[in-house]
Amino acid sequence: MKVVVYAICRNEAQFADRWMDSVQEADQVVVLDTGSTDDTADRLQRRGALVVEEQISPWRFDTARNRSLELVPEDADICVCIDLDEVFHPGWRKALENAWKADTAQASYRYTWSFKPDGSEGVIFWSEKIHSRHGWRWIHPVHEVLEWTEEASPRRITVEGVQVDHHPDPSKSRGQYLPLLELSVAEAPEDDRNVHYLGREYMYKGRWEDCIRTLERHLSMPTALWADERAASMRYIALSSAMLGRRQAARDWYLRAIAQAPHLREPYLDLARFLYENEEWEGVLYFTGCALSITNRPRSYICEAEAWGSLPHDLRSIAFYRTGRLKEALAEARLALELEPSNSRLEGNVRLLEKISASV
Repeated sequence: MKVVVYAICRNEAQFADRWMDSVQEADQVVVLDTGSTDDTADRLQRRGALVVEEQISPWRFDTARNRSLELVPEDADICVCIDLDEVFHPGWRKALENAWKADTAQASYRYTWSFKPDGSEGVIFWSEKIHSRHGWRWIHPVHEVLEWTEEASPRRITVEGVQVDHHPDPSKSRGQYLPLLELSVAEAPEDDRNVHYLGREYMYKGRWEDCIRTLERHLSMPTALWADERAASMRYIALSSAMLGRRQAARDWYLRAIAQAPHLREPYLDLARFLYENEEWEGVLYFTGCALSITNRPRSYICEAEAWGSLPHDLRSIAFYRTGRLKEALAEARLALELEPSNSRLEGNVRLLEKISASV
């Protein structure tokens, strides 16, 4: 099979060599440089990539992605879209070729979007940026996705053994996201996914009323059927309501999020934290217990690292301590520390509880 990696970039010289090491299993690497002022293009070319330099104006991620896809030869069997701040684990090509069939159109693979300060994995989900050469185009100005353009349904596969890690430049601004999301919703007002993303972006910006208004619209859309995303909208409305001082509304929205997606840890943990702020310790214990009863980690992007880390046990330890149950508090503190052994606060909690327990 002919495997071609394609990408877009701008001022990413710091990642160029690491990235080329990562994609060297491909037959060819093509890159659209959209206006670097550093030596990104030169570094990539020295390592064997075909680099085309072109300005995209007005800037849109989908336009840039489609232009980079045009650089992929027509006879390619597998197209692999991977950004320069992402890294393949070795052996990805063999795993991909072993799973790919003649009629395969798209492959999903394990993607680690973020890492914790101690280097352990944070947010993990399954991405779908590997696809056949024909039948696809990128859509949406930001948070762009692949759209199938043929009549027959595409055959999609999940490939075990392909792992991509995301190591972004923390200094890069995401200031362009909000105007591009507003444009995306204006262009496709009935696309529920983009409405959800826009509401979430308003939340990130602290625009609480805009967040609530936009996400209530998302929940009213007839196509907004995915329970996980609906629950996320409810959680963001709850947070925005709490920030506006509407605590009863926040509590109600958190409960609605739990009812919407009882299979997710995140809504339970959000409500547990909300109750923690009010020192409602029995509620904290109940909802963290509900969260911990969920043991299968979802493969979607709506899977937050905190919910699968030390937080549930940390909250339970504090709640047990505040209600006088020292044995249970110590057990939970130890579990929290096991999940985050480099956390000095959690280590201090264990030492303190051990000392208190020994003196009782």
